[in-house]
Amino acid sequence: MRHRFSISTLLYCTCATNLVHAGSEVLSSNERNDTLLIIISALFILQTLLTLGLQRSRSAHKRAKKTLKHSKIELEQRIVDRTNKLRSINNQLYDEIAKHEITEELLRETQDYLHSIINSMPSVLIGVTKQGSVTHWNAAAESTTGINTRDALGRHINKLYPDLPITNESITTTIDQGVPQVNENIQQGHGSNAQYSDLAIFPLVSSEIVGAVIRVDDVTMRVRVENMMIQNEKMLSLGELAAGMAHEINNPLSAILHGVQNILRRTTPGLAKNDSTAESLGVKLADIHNYLKEREIFTFIDGIRDAGERSAKIVTNMLEFSRSNNRERRHINIRELIEQTLALAENTLELKLPGGVTPPLIHTEFADNIPLIPGSAAELQQVILNLLRNASQAFNREDCGAPTHPTITLRLQLETENLLIEILDNGPGMTENVRRHIFEPFFTTKEVGQGTGLGLSVSYFIITEHHDGTIEVDSTPGKGTLFSIRLPLCHAVSKLGAHG
Repeated sequence: MRHRFSISTLLYCTCATNLVHAGSEVLSSNERNDTLLIIISALFILQTLLTLGLQRSRSAHKRAKKTLKHSKIELEQRIVDRTNKLRSINNQLYDEIAKHEITEELLRETQDYLHSIINSMPSVLIGVTKQGSVTHWNAAAESTTGINTRDALGRHINKLYPDLPITNESITTTIDQGVPQVNENIQQGHGSNAQYSDLAIFPLVSSEIVGAVIRVDDVTMRVRVENMMIQNEKMLSLGELAAGMAHEINNPLSAILHGVQNILRRTTPGLAKNDSTAESLGVKLADIHNYLKEREIFTFIDGIRDAGERSAKIVTNMLEFSRSNNRERRHINIRELIEQTLALAENTLELKLPGGVTPPLIHTEFADNIPLIPGSAAELQQVILNLLRNASQAFNREDCGAPTHPTITLRLQLETENLLIEILDNGPGMTENVRRHIFEPFFTTKEVGQGTGLGLSVSYFIITEHHDGTIEVDSTPGKGTLFSIRLPLCHAVSKLGAHG
């Protein structure tokens, strides 16, 4: 405004001067004076107007300046308020971020803790979708299958764990019905190498995912212990049965054998009492003897005697289960015992081959420095004879045909705490169902009258109860059978002291 006033005043003066000069040239002196007064008056009025305009302009400027200052103060206050508000929001945001980070850390720690718990469990835990794709794979699953988690995630469960009886239908049914499915004692492998597992499928339903959790537990030891308990119960039951049956059978059996013996004695010529009795009746004992021989009566009597003696042996075997063993126990050379047993079994291990009757080929593989072991030589010899006879009889099974290159191998090996005796044959082997029942009393695959089913059960009893050992069988149809006997090297001292 100050610059605007100076320019206006300058213009005003310039115009006035020009008017004065113009008027002085045209008008006379009187007219000039009047004109000058008019001009001066006009200039005064103009100056007054300019002054008033200037004052009004200054007043407006002051008001505008005051308004501007007020607006500035107000704007600064608003900026301060907005800054404080933004700072407060920013602080709240920082607090929320900090809380979120703490929550994430807690969630991460919780997740790691849960993963540690899951991975520490011996059970195989597998998470799957409804379609069977793997979503979780714990450490036990990695150890069991040899597949790490990175390679397992996203793949189908059947491709990763083909031995498990799991189908898409079973997973879908479990999820849809919401009821767990359990399958116990699933067998993998055969013989003594068989492993058993329990399988459970649990439905997993949440707001984010629908799937299932598969749990696999190794129950091999449980199954073996259960089988041992069942076997021991059978042995105890048989012992009680044998104790009662033996006394009931022995009396009539003794009478039968005694009667057979008396029949043979009283029909034998040359005995004074027999001859005198025949003469008193007017008959010749030699004629009676010849008649009985011609009619094969003595053959029938021999059959009765053989059957009675075989029955007596069965009773004797049964009694082994019901009474403590009183046979002599001492430290024995198991290598010499096996060699003596093979010599005794030479005539009993005959095979009917197309070329005639011949024994199987027998291999022996004995480790050096086999120590003496405590036990009963007669009992151990009985066990080995039973196993050799079983192998020989397996070769002669009619349903398997004539054996080709029949071979029985006997091995002696030292383990950390046991002596291992193995009897292996390349015969027809046995099915899993037969193998499970092979040590049960009275179980036999032979024809009626050809076997009692007590040989292996007695052998089992002798090894486990009398010698604190173990006996196991491993067999595959068409590939032969292996019996493994483990006898403790130094743990039978108590038995030795109790029975020796």
